[in-house]
Formats: sequence, C-alpha cells, structure tokens
Amino acid sequence: MPSVHSSPCIPMENPAIASLLRHTSGEKRSKFSTGGLLKMFKLFPMLTSGCKMVALLGRPRKPMLKDSATSGTIFGYRKGRVSLAIQEDTRQMPIFLIELPMLTSALNKEMASDIVRIALESETKTNKKKLMEEFVWAVYCNGRKVGYSIRRKQMGDDELHVMQHLRGVSMGAGVLPTASDHKESADGEMTYMRARFERVVGSKDSEALYMINPDGAQGPEFSIFFVRPH
Repeated sequence: MPSVHSSPCIPMENPAIASLLRHTSGEKRSKFSTGGLLKMFKLFPMLTSGCKMVALLGRPRKPMLKDSATSGTIFGYRKGRVSLAIQEDTRQMPIFLIELPMLTSALNKEMASDIVRIALESETKTNKKKLMEEFVWAVYCNGRKVGYSIRRKQMGDDELHVMQHLRGVSMGAGVLPTASDHKESADGEMTYMRARFERVVGSKDSEALYMINPDGAQGPEFSIFFVRPH
C-alpha cells in the first residue's frame, strides 16, 4: 500500500487507520495556535506549581468555548507516565481515560517533530461495547509500539485533581497547583495540555481525533486514532 499522508507513525497494514488518515490527505488539518504543543510544553519549566492562572481558569462553571468539539487532555508528572483523558463536556467525567505506557519526557521529545500521532489498537473485541469502552490497548506513537495499557474504569486522586481544576478550561497548557492535602510528588510537578479535537468516526471499529486550531494559524499536528481489529 502506498504511503498515506506521509505518515511514518501509524501501522499502515491496518486498513481502518489508513482510511482515517485519508480523511486528511485532501485537505490541511486544523492545527493548534502558533507554537502549538511543542511551545506549550517548552513553557512548563517556566511555570511553577503555585501558578495562579491555572487555579483561576479552573473556576468557571461553563466552558470558555461553546461547541460540540471533543476535549482531549494529556497530563502527567514530569518524571512519571503521561495519561490521556477524552471528554465530550469538560464539566463531566471522561468518556475515555488511560495511562499511556510512556514517560512525559518521552512524549515531549516526540513533539519536536511537529507531528504527533498516537494510535490505540484494541486487544479485545466485544461486539456489544462501543469502541472506547474496550479495556486492553496496544499503544503506538509515531510509528513505534510503546507498550500496552488498560483503560481506567474509575479515576484516582490524581485524575480527579486534574479534572476538577480544568473543568472550565477549553484549551491551554501549564502546571497544576499541588493539592492542599498532598505533598509534592517525587515525580515532580503535574503538567497538562488540553485542546479541542474534531472527532471523526470511520466505523463502529475506528475513530480519530484531530486537534483543532482556534484561529487558523499553522502549528504542530496532533492526532489520536482508535481502532478495533476485525
């Protein structure tokens, strides 16, 4: 099969993922604002756990931007693993939550390429479940298999802390204040990035999320693919 959208990162032998990639081949995908993810994560060392802006952004009870876009949040301690949360409404619980088998620092390095594509391929197949309700996933990042993860059924203290602070945030990146009843983790500060994504359903066994740029400026491309093999 010929290369689709010059993707070095997705296992192209999977026709479901290839079909979703074709969604972008004839048009330029929207990307995050100038500097995008890469510059956002470069800001992390300049912010502190006492960042007042994050606390203030967490106060609104209504999202800053009202639309039907899906919200995606990537978060994790600097020296720990990174997690992914997908929400249809930032005021509600995630519809999908998983800790990826890669360190936050490793994901930062991948962002240097300006193209980040994460593919999650279900290791289980349950016909009665929706795609994102599957539990065991093989995880790929920019063409390399990085390991396996299990979808979280419930949120732990760290996940609740992040979701509560960001319940009114539509997009942004930074460092979250440490919970008042928790000492600073040995893994460092909790960093986060939240963006809005266009959700494209290829079939009941394939979906994709494409990061949306709010102002049309050029920037890094970030996509997430979900696939359930037949």
